[in-house]
Formats: sequence, structure tokens, C-alpha cells
Amino acid sequence: MNTFVRFFYEFISIFFDGFVMIFQGIFNGIVKMFNFNEYAKVIDSYKGSFNGAETFFVVLAVIFLLAIIGIIIFLIYLFIRKMIRKAQNRMSKEELLEEIASLNDKVRKLMKEKDELMAMKVSQLGINPNEEEKEGEEEPQEEGDPSIRFPKLVSIDKAYEGYHVKNYDNTYTLAELIDDFRCFSASKLHLYYDNSVLRPFFAGLACGKLIILQGISGTGKTSLAYAWGKFVSNDSCVASVQPSWRDKSDFLGYFNEFTKKFNETKALGEIYTATFDDNVHTIILDEMNLARVEYYFADFLSILEMPNTDEWIVDLVPSGWPNDPEKVTNGKLKIPENLWYIGTINNDDSTFMVTDKVYDRAMPIDINTKVDPFKCREQDAILLNASYLNNLFKEAVEQNPVSEKDLALVKEIDDYVIEHFRIAFGNRIMKQLGVFVPIYVVCGGKSIEAIDYFVAKKILRKFDQLSVAFIRDEIDPFISFLNKTCGKNVMKECIAYLENLKKSI
Repeated sequence: MNTFVRFFYEFISIFFDGFVMIFQGIFNGIVKMFNFNEYAKVIDSYKGSFNGAETFFVVLAVIFLLAIIGIIIFLIYLFIRKMIRKAQNRMSKEELLEEIASLNDKVRKLMKEKDELMAMKVSQLGINPNEEEKEGEEEPQEEGDPSIRFPKLVSIDKAYEGYHVKNYDNTYTLAELIDDFRCFSASKLHLYYDNSVLRPFFAGLACGKLIILQGISGTGKTSLAYAWGKFVSNDSCVASVQPSWRDKSDFLGYFNEFTKKFNETKALGEIYTATFDDNVHTIILDEMNLARVEYYFADFLSILEMPNTDEWIVDLVPSGWPNDPEKVTNGKLKIPENLWYIGTINNDDSTFMVTDKVYDRAMPIDINTKVDPFKCREQDAILLNASYLNNLFKEAVEQNPVSEKDLALVKEIDDYVIEHFRIAFGNRIMKQLGVFVPIYVVCGGKSIEAIDYFVAKKILRKFDQLSVAFIRDEIDPFISFLNKTCGKNVMKECIAYLENLKKSI
């Protein structure tokens, strides 16, 4: 055993001695650079040999060296100051967000305390707010009836009483829909979109219920979702996300223990309305990353992943009341299939980074350019059954599956990314690819364009998690690989993303 110990010590010490020598070398180099005694000795050894002109050049050499040392010290100072400022800005941002969250929690606690105090005062007066009735009323109104805790949803029940789902006898194809939407936006709303945006938008609607529109401010992200609602004759519901949002109660509402009412949001009203009809409904999560998406939208991220839509159920309250809305059973509401969620994000210092958990479940679409106005035929809004739209998506996937050649190409790209970048994508993304590509093709695009777009937005986006400094030497070889495997400059979206990544180094 002693022999092994001596062996192990000598064996492992080679590595650690080398490790120590690295830092010793750096330290010795810095000491050597700033060893002014060495400079003085060199000058002393030559000073008797200099003539008048050479003495002048010696002075210039000393000034030049001092200038270099000064520049190095100044650059180090600038670097340290920049790092300190960056750290301070990050801390200030985090402290501000924490302070907002803390103040929001305090407001909730104070509201709860106020409700409890008011309840005590009411009880001292001998009044029970849960049993109070207005004299002379045979049937209480929803807003004043203490037994009705969802007054807005109950009013929706009344509005849809006796309603029968309408079948609009749609005959559109996906290619016709995308062209009609483009012309409608241009002729009626003066909003102009290129097919390079609309094709992935429609393919994204087919991939899942959550779409993320991202890009620089002012390029028409929110207006695209707004125009879509106008086109299908069912205005989109806008839910403006606030920095204080922490859980689903900020998105859907919450039950007030004092008033015994559920504070219903517009989003909850839109979700509930969608349970009655077969129209296309849209909720816009405007500036969705002002708060952490995985906090306030967590329930929906999980629910919408379930393959059985009968399990798309969200809890509103712990238990049921007799006068609860028709579609709320035991405090639970089923999320309808005819509802899509479109989030818009801007990436700046005031927002949170959208995590992989969210991106993997959504279809991100970049809108970074504005389209010049163009002339187009007049097009009116249409009436569209959500079930018909979903059937169009289903038929397109069944009739135009991704070819074996394209799947082999994606597999080759996947293998390269795993080997060189240590990043892999799972079955969820492959399933989305199997939907995205056929829809993109049916909407008038090419399969290689769809694969290029999908790989850039869903797979290469994961490079944002990596340190660019560590992968910079791999970027140019990857571009060469894409040009060789797919054809020169065929993968335009992927190459553009990689080129931008190089610029950030």
C-alpha cells in the first residue's frame, strides 16, 4: 500500500505542479514587466556609450515604455470599472424586482388584514354579509347575491343560454387562409406582413397553443396577434403582464375571503367564453417576460402538454358552490381547445430571460424587420370554426409527412450539435418538427426553408445558454458543415444566427 501511495503522489503531483506553474508563470511575467531595476541596469550599462542623438532616442524609448505601461494600467482600470458597473446594474435590477415583489406581497397581506378587520366590524354590528338580502327582491342580482362568487362568468352563462354552436361551412385551404389574412391586414388594418412571417405563424398555431413573437420594438408583434383576432371576427383578449405577477392568480384572478367573490380577470372571461362556441379565440400575453413566465403561466405550460385534452383542467377554487357557473365543476375549469395564447417579448434590461422550459413548449417567431406597404385586393374578415382549422392542420400533417431524406438531414445536424456543442433536443421538439414542416410547406414554403427556420429558432437558440468564448472556434466549422451538408447558403436562418453569435464575441 505504501508503494501505491508513493506512486499516486508522484503521479498526481505532475498535474498539480503544472497547474501551479501556470500561475507562477503569469505572476513572474507580471513581476518581470514591472521590474524597473532591470530597466535601470540596462540604461546604466549603456549610458557611457550613447552619443547626443542616441541619448534623445533613449529618452523616447523610456517614454514609449511608460506609455505602454500606462495604457495597460488604464485598460485594466476600465475593465474593472465596467465589470463593477455591470455587477451593480444587475444587482440594482434584481433588488428592484425583489422590492416590487415584496411590496406586492405586503399589499396582499394588508388587503387580507383589512378584509378580516372589516369582517369583525360587520359581525359586531350583527350583520352577516353572506346572508344579507335586499328587502322586496324576489330574485337577487348576480353582482349583489352573496351566493354567487363568479358574477362575470355567471353573466356569460346567461348570455349563452340556449346557444348552439355555429357551423360556418368553411371551405378554405391553408394557402387561401394565409393569403386572405395577408390581404385583410393590408387592406383593412394597414398592417403589412410578409409570408416569411405568416408561414411560421400558421405553422406555430398548428404546433401548439403557445406562440412567442419576439424581436425589436416597433416591428408589429402585438399588432400581428391583434390582426389575427380581427381576421377571424373574434377580437383578441389582451392580458398586459405586470412585473409583480408571481402565480396563476395574477393571470386568472383570485377569491376574496371578505367579499366572498372571485376577482375575475379579462383572461378568465375569454377562457370561459371559449368553452361555449367553436370560434377561434386568442389571448395576447403582452410583454410576457416582464415577469417570470414559468411562474404565472406554470399551470398552463403543464396542462397544455397533456395529450388527452380532457385533462386540460385548471383549479380556480378548492371546492364548488351550488351557484357556481355552468362550466365550473367542483372549483375546476376545463381549458378549451379553441383558444391560443400569443406572447410578445422584448429582450432588454427591464425583462426576464425566457427559460428553456417555456421555449421548448412554444413556437418562437422572430419579427425584426418592418415590411413596406404594398397594394393588395380588398379582403373582409371571415368566420372560422376552430375545429375546421385544427382539421386543416391535421390533414396537412397526414398528407405531407416529413420525408425520410429531411429526417436524415435533421439527424445529421443533431449529431453534429451533440458532438461539438454538447446540446441535444428531445422527442417534444421532434414532434413539433413533424407538424411545423408540413404546415409550412402547405402554406407555400419549401421543406428545407421550414427545417432551416425550425432548427434556428428551436435548436440553435439553445446556444444562448453557452459561453460564446468557449464555442467561438466551433462556429465557422459549423457554418461550413451546414453549407456542405445542405447546400451553400441554403440554411440562411441558421447561418444568420451563427454570424450574429460571432459578432457578440
